Amino acid sequence: MEWSSGEYPEKLAIAMKNFDCVFSAWDEDKLVGMICAMDDGIMNAYIHYLLVHPDYQLKGIGKQLVERVKKHYNDYLKIIVICLNENIKFYEYCGFEKQEDKRALFITELEN
Repeated sequence: MEWSSGEYPEKLAIAMKNFDCVFSAWDEDKLVGMICAMDDGIMNAYIHYLLVHPDYQLKGIGKQLVERVKKHYNDYLKIIVICLNENIKFYEYCGFEKQEDKRALFITELEN
């Protein structure tokens, strides 16, 4: 799986330290999955990364990680995820609903 953030390891290391919520899944000493979320402190949480090593996909690890985030943010009004179209079914399986009247918007090229 190609992960564009992986092209910037120094920035990624800093970003990982700044997330409000990080859960990981391990097979002994091997990291096989992780999920990162951020929040506004009271109402909204955003799942930013959910990664599961390809050899461990379709074993329930991703769903367990999402469930941990849902439990962590149980008192919040919303948990939001922006995902690729190919991952919509997975997130629907985890309880998220696609809202037809809303779209995610991005700026991917920022000037320095």
